[in-house]
Amino acid sequence: MANSDEFIRVGKIAGAFGVKGWVKIFSFTDPRKNILSYSPLYLLRKGEWVKLDVVSGRVQGKGIVMSLQGITDPDQVLPLVGTELAIKKEQLKPTTNNEFYWSQLIGLTVINLKDETLGIVDSLHETGANDVLVVKNKEQKTEQLVPFVMEEVVQLVDLDNKIIRVDWELDY
Repeated sequence: MANSDEFIRVGKIAGAFGVKGWVKIFSFTDPRKNILSYSPLYLLRKGEWVKLDVVSGRVQGKGIVMSLQGITDPDQVLPLVGTELAIKKEQLKPTTNNEFYWSQLIGLTVINLKDETLGIVDSLHETGANDVLVVKNKEQKTEQLVPFVMEEVVQLVDLDNKIIRVDWELDY
């Protein structure tokens, strides 16, 4: 299987669009149209990432549609419906200080100021006011929601050591 660590999932194929083999895309990017800025995309087929060049794409209603190299007929799209699309990590634009991609935070260990381990970042949610870390502790079978607010709650994000240090208690 291809090394999944070097890939970041950015969407999936949701269906066929039109008669020329265009695909409807469900985008995981925010905003949704940002998926259009990536080429090539990689498709997960039988455990391997297959490179696909994007010929063209656009916002169509509330969704995204794309033309992918080598796919010229709607019948070619049907077996691909539900297939995930990804980019390589090096395709991401560099972030500025204290800015992070969600994909960089998932899997990091969350530790509070008392050196107590809260758990591992399982996912993130957008609430409008700020993003929220979903921190799961498998041993204690707990899940905590920790606001991702730099300098107020989040004191340090150390990507090299895979740690997020937070001003947050175990029992919040």
